Amino acid sequence: MAKQEKNNQTETLESGEIFFLYRPAVEEQAVAGLADVQRFFLLLHPEGSNNHRLIVIGKKRLPEAGKSGERFWGFVDEVVRTDKQLKEQLGAESYETKTRGERFVAAMRPAGTGQYQISRHGNHTHLSYELALPEQPSEVQKELNIARAATYVLSVKNPNASAPNGVGLEDDQKAELPKHLQERFQGRRFIDADPPALLDHAGVEILLISTDESLEELGIDLEAESGNLDKDAADVFEALRMQQSAEKEKPLVQGKWQ
Repeated sequence: MAKQEKNNQTETLESGEIFFLYRPAVEEQAVAGLADVQRFFLLLHPEGSNNHRLIVIGKKRLPEAGKSGERFWGFVDEVVRTDKQLKEQLGAESYETKTRGERFVAAMRPAGTGQYQISRHGNHTHLSYELALPEQPSEVQKELNIARAATYVLSVKNPNASAPNGVGLEDDQKAELPKHLQERFQGRRFIDADPPALLDHAGVEILLISTDESLEELGIDLEAESGNLDKDAADVFEALRMQQSAEKEKPLVQGKWQ
């Protein structure tokens, strides 16, 4: 059942763990900055669920926290439900091309982790988060616009709504939602992320819109705290079913590109 926060009209719809991940560009092992990043992802793991939602953020960074009105497009790339699927999605990839032969893409690297909440506030929904790691955001987090804590207005696009040529996903990539979720749009192009189950379908497109509201103003307390950094980092890699290494750990703990 949804929980009503005290002294505020903010209703919690869902909460859980959030991970910020990036994948190096094709054939790149060492990442020196955003130009060497192929894609930037949010991974949402709702409390009490086996689902892990892997969400691509189109501009390879988040909207700037606290700056009202920035609109960034994204989409649900995959929803994985088993440890094996998660390991496959986040691991290294290789594929054949006709002109260049075999191409290699390195495994994803975590750039932050913490707690998130999807909540209703008045006539819109928010995605809010607070970092546990790294304790002190550094160069990686600054380029990816991962603040210590932030909140965004979150909207979901109608898969049946048209879009200008070259904007958004192709028709064959868009989600086919169950009837009861599709009916919630009632012909509108965008609706709130209520219920959050709208995000449990690959091909769902979203908008993240920056706001000058703070978690405190919304009455949201996520209590994301770090303890022993070595143990916390190991727990993150275990949760992601990823092999831990000094290189992959560096962005997460030190905020340094690797």
